[in-house]
Amino acid sequence: MIHNDIKKILVTAEELDNICKRLGKEITNDYKDKEPLFIGLLNGCLPFMSDLLKHVDVYCEVGYLRVSSYVNDKSTGDIKILSTLPDVKGRDVILVDDICDTGKTINKLENLLKTAGANSVKTCVLLDKPEGRTEVCNPDYIGRNVPKEFVVGYGLDYNEKYRNLAYVGVLKEEIYKK
Repeated sequence: MIHNDIKKILVTAEELDNICKRLGKEITNDYKDKEPLFIGLLNGCLPFMSDLLKHVDVYCEVGYLRVSSYVNDKSTGDIKILSTLPDVKGRDVILVDDICDTGKTINKLENLLKTAGANSVKTCVLLDKPEGRTEVCNPDYIGRNVPKEFVVGYGLDYNEKYRNLAYVGVLKEEIYKK
């Protein structure tokens, strides 16, 4: 049923698995002598972060932040933090998100985590959409670049739907332009 709303598949389930393996290996190599704190941005990070962590072979901790900047399919530019910030003082933090689009959310949270005393802050995103940038933002770990299209699946949503797709696809325009 929901698959009928998808115009095309951009990233298959197999490709997602390979991305998680590759990023997990990179993070393992970079953090072999550290114990990073992974902070996932809810709700979109859940499938990605869960699969990513299976491939990270270092001691680590996990925390989450609930943030919001979207109303329907549009970013308001106003990033609201809807949960309590985990204790990051003296920690090496890896911020995990499903997608970097405008760059505003990642930039705001990087600054917030540094101000809260994090030893270091790196960002890991499943998808990067450089054409959507309104601010300079360069995630440290990128699963894959995607074009400026409306993507859903594997945690990415439209009005809280489509997160459960096992792949990332482009949503048909008639769905979000109703």
